[in-house]
Amino acid sequence: MTKKPIAWITDSTAFISDELKNNPDFFSIPLNIHFGEKQFVDGVDLTPAQLYENIKNATEFPKTSQPSAGEFAEQFKRIAEDYEQAIAIHVSGELSGTLSSSMAGAEIAGFPITFIDSRSLSYGITGLIEKGIELHDEGASIPEIKEQLEKMARTLKNYILIGQLDQLYKGGRMSGVQFFLGSLLKVKPIIQISSDGKLEAIEKVRSEKKALQYLVDKVVEGHSIGKGNIYIMQGNVPEQAEELKSMILAQVPGLTVAIGDISSTLAVHAGEGTLAVLWY
Repeated sequence: MTKKPIAWITDSTAFISDELKNNPDFFSIPLNIHFGEKQFVDGVDLTPAQLYENIKNATEFPKTSQPSAGEFAEQFKRIAEDYEQAIAIHVSGELSGTLSSSMAGAEIAGFPITFIDSRSLSYGITGLIEKGIELHDEGASIPEIKEQLEKMARTLKNYILIGQLDQLYKGGRMSGVQFFLGSLLKVKPIIQISSDGKLEAIEKVRSEKKALQYLVDKVVEGHSIGKGNIYIMQGNVPEQAEELKSMILAQVPGLTVAIGDISSTLAVHAGEGTLAVLWY
């Protein structure tokens, strides 16, 4: 049996677009979510809607974990039965151990995989995978694809309005002082993923209206003409996401604006009510 030339691999922190869902050469390996002793597989036996409900009723804050090297190896062995090699694009190595675990799994499996650190998450990963597939279809070599995607990874623009400060704090992503002051002042923090893949706080706003306008202003700053693709990622607030889309298009007609859900893994840390705008 002749093997296919290349598989595309990511993890469940990525936004899985319809285009990727329908691509037979695409594989997403899910992370795990823990509620005490109970473990769920992201997107398999726990949807974002179920996660939000579980968080409301939980006595213990949920945690996330990447698959072990052995679990990755098992997945890669199955993929290797049908493919010569793969390109894997994972969540930022600064935010998760997923990339290093995946690399260890490939070594165990003996499957040739080219790894790329997305330096991002959610649509930031999606955009790289879709561009990589496009480059491959155009005849680019694996080294050429890797080089171009690593350059592209540093050009991501993203602004993230955190939905739940307490989840960001309990997940270890902000200090106790920041949490106390933010809760006291009812601050809505805006963060972003820097070009080296780290989370950075960049702004604090006092109301939802001002927060939405801040996101709109950032899109307008980056798009003086109505060209380009914008992704809005949302955490169980579809009406707010639609409102944000309308506000953006009112300012910059002609942009292509799509809306997607943040994955359950990301929702554990960012919380319900999170909104983000991302583009390359």
